[in-house]
Amino acid sequence: MKHMTLKEIAVACGGIYYGEDSYYHQEVTGVAIDSRKIEPGYLFVPIRGNRVDGHMFIPQVMEAGALCTLSEHRMDGVSHPYILVNSTEQALKDIAEHYRKSLHIKVVGITGSVGKTSTKEMIASVLSQKYSVLKTEGNFNNEIGLPLTIFNIREGHEIAVLELGISQFGEMERLSRIARPDICVITNIGVCHLENLKSREGILKAKTEIFNYMQPKADIILNGDDDMLCTITKIKKSEPMFFGLAAERDAYATEIRNLGLKGTACILILPNGRIEVTIPIPGSHMVYNALAGACVGLKLGLTLDEIKAGIEALTPVSGRNHIIESGTYTLIDDCYNANPVSMRASIDVLSFALGRKVAVLGDMFELGKQELELHYEVGEYAAAKHIDLVISIGNLAREIAEGASHHASTQVLHFNTKEEFLAQKDSLLQTGDTILIKASHAMNFPAIVDALQESAPKEN
Repeated sequence: MKHMTLKEIAVACGGIYYGEDSYYHQEVTGVAIDSRKIEPGYLFVPIRGNRVDGHMFIPQVMEAGALCTLSEHRMDGVSHPYILVNSTEQALKDIAEHYRKSLHIKVVGITGSVGKTSTKEMIASVLSQKYSVLKTEGNFNNEIGLPLTIFNIREGHEIAVLELGISQFGEMERLSRIARPDICVITNIGVCHLENLKSREGILKAKTEIFNYMQPKADIILNGDDDMLCTITKIKKSEPMFFGLAAERDAYATEIRNLGLKGTACILILPNGRIEVTIPIPGSHMVYNALAGACVGLKLGLTLDEIKAGIEALTPVSGRNHIIESGTYTLIDDCYNANPVSMRASIDVLSFALGRKVAVLGDMFELGKQELELHYEVGEYAAAKHIDLVISIGNLAREIAEGASHHASTQVLHFNTKEEFLAQKDSLLQTGDTILIKASHAMNFPAIVDALQESAPKEN
């Protein structure tokens, strides 16, 4: 973080400064909401959570060297400076918005129902061939995580690649107001968060709020193969650039060759030429990610050689189609999150594997009234892709088992909890199995990945 004084911060969030004048014009060195991450010179933002109120840690962080803290209540008798605000959470967003406006840096904003993180990783990998890039880490893509990501922008960064995730109407507008993207990328319109957004039309409306605060001359890059995104026309004088597999797109892929778990080879046809690439992460959806990365690269002045190098330098993120060779199994760790579209994409990846294919699939949340039907269809899809063993875990995932059970070639097992499955795993799995592990984040399936890496199966 750079060049933001306590005076600026107080003004930005509409707060009232209390403390010695000598501190008022000092600059903070960073911002944190976690008391354990405080460093000397930091601003502490105590957030009121469901279980813990961050205000209780104020004495601790000031002792650790924080320059100042925000507070929602008066603090009588303290010797350290603080800024009184109505809402620390809103103040965090207001300060981030002010900080973003002060930065001379290009921002790429990425949203969509499926593939935001893998697209973000691809775009960052491409842009890193030419620029110093900051990207969203982990799940810092919401109204708390985005401000913290923006505060991590340092003097040397030239590009910020920011993932914007939502589940409610109005959230994207607030995120866009903070991020002010120079390039907007939308991956697709799927069926995530139907519980709140009701329909794909509602999802489209919510996602396209990203355009509300984009920069005046922003570029828009969209998946032209998506039946809803392809209907978008000029936005604020910006003509969208469409990518996809059809030759009428502005950028498209051809001669796609499946390399199994080693990835995908293809030719990208771009407005200024063509490049042959090998995408090192498996899955047909990665071709779309490569196209998105290429389009952003072109908008930011990369050469075709730099784009090719960036695509081929991509490395997997834990929990996102991460291939792990454990010595006994090949694990496809894709358990960060799940929805019907990403489930199908991961099953496609598993289907590329040699030998016995096992899918360990759990509940998918926030699917609304169609949740049982959507789980059932995932089970049907897994069986249709000739997955040898489908193991479903959880109350909703029982429908996955039901959907898969009508295909004689697929063995199907259901467990109520992951603990029940793990207790029997050694008798169910075989040396050499390729195993997909995927469910919604709240199912905590990384515990399954960890257990499978540590155990050796019995020979069947």
